[in-house]
Amino acid sequence: MTALHDAPTALERLDRQPYTYVRRELVEPDWRRFPGWAHVTDAQWRDAQWQRVNCVKNVKQLRKVAGDLLTEKFYDDLAADQENFATMSMLLPPQMLNTMAVDAPLSPAEFTDAFLADPVRRYMLPVRSDRDPRWPSHPHSQRDSLHEAEMWVVEGLTHRYPTKVLAEMVSTCPQYCGHCTRMDLVGNSTPLIDKHKLSLKPVDRQDQMIEYLKKTPGVRDVVVSGGDVANVPWPQLESFLMRVLDIDTVRDVRLATKALAGLPQHWLQPRVVEGLERVARTASRRGVNLAIHTHVNHAQSVTPLVAEAARTALEVGVRDVRNQGVLMKGVNATPDDLLDLCFALQGEANILPYYFYMCDMIPNAEHWRVSVWEAQELQHAIMGYLPGYATPRIVCDVPYVGKRWVHQLEEYDRELGISYWTKNYRTGIELEDPEALNRRYPYYDPISTLGETGQKWWAGQS
Repeated sequence: MTALHDAPTALERLDRQPYTYVRRELVEPDWRRFPGWAHVTDAQWRDAQWQRVNCVKNVKQLRKVAGDLLTEKFYDDLAADQENFATMSMLLPPQMLNTMAVDAPLSPAEFTDAFLADPVRRYMLPVRSDRDPRWPSHPHSQRDSLHEAEMWVVEGLTHRYPTKVLAEMVSTCPQYCGHCTRMDLVGNSTPLIDKHKLSLKPVDRQDQMIEYLKKTPGVRDVVVSGGDVANVPWPQLESFLMRVLDIDTVRDVRLATKALAGLPQHWLQPRVVEGLERVARTASRRGVNLAIHTHVNHAQSVTPLVAEAARTALEVGVRDVRNQGVLMKGVNATPDDLLDLCFALQGEANILPYYFYMCDMIPNAEHWRVSVWEAQELQHAIMGYLPGYATPRIVCDVPYVGKRWVHQLEEYDRELGISYWTKNYRTGIELEDPEALNRRYPYYDPISTLGETGQKWWAGQS
């Protein structure tokens, strides 16, 4: 029998769990640790225009900010990636860059090592040495891996699901993520990728979108995205949203913006807050659910400014602020990283953890992607810690199918890393296809996650 004084304490009992929750207060990292921002004031940092003007767009500008904190070897590694592998041009707001290597020692070698290992840097500022040396791209990778443009009913309006559409308002963002699923369209061209362009004038494109929604009453859910809605001039965005809200059959409107995390200063501007309140009140009066969907991939990115922007949106009447992250190796593909992020979002910023998407099969993304079985294990590992409504679903966005929970596959060849999926609806391009609901659609694991037999098979296929 154990003596009373030998019984474990409450803290010791918690330590026996696979994950231990510890509440962590949000902190805005000190941007003055970067030589180029040593004299930037609090007022400048909170100013959205200052953030946009001082975005880092190339190696020269990063050197101006970080100076000798980063070694020449790092700058060379970054330049090599931009020249040979990057599918997205470089665009980093100071807010986003400031969440990298937060506690790193300020000596060049140690800071560079911490910067290279940093999870936010890994997906926002990829370098050549990050990429998979043997399989940088999967043989089945595609520029528009989800075939969204094939499903445009008018330019920029993807009708993929029966009751939902995606409205791409603009082809730019305040920041560019290396893993962007819309790398085919979004951002400036890179040496590797000559981007497609939207051809219609914004007013004409929006008119066509509204006309389609009016004549398609089966659509009740409109995701307003891009790019990022934060790059749409506010009067133009507000006008479009009011027109959407005026359509009786539309019951849900979601604004997609990574800028809530990457440039929260935008969503704190008085003119934007006041406009958002007008839209939210109109949505409420008409019984429409208005939500903001943002994109945060690591707990480091959840700062007091991000929390302030999210809470401000809720205070002016937005019903929900939700997070749609992307599951990526080296960033968040461990139970601890996912749970730390979810608790920071839910507990400290009032942002609901919603989805984690498996990284899509775009070119040069293999070093980020995880296999289906790894995603299944992660879903299992995070269950039971968060409130049920705040436990995110890990989903695989299967080409021509759509979002599927990672346990919904029909068949799985683990040796070759090929999973097969079915669906219960037709996309807009399959309305006359009698086999669409009977067909099995393949999805492919990263080849580097396969055993010797599987890798050898794929080498032969290539």
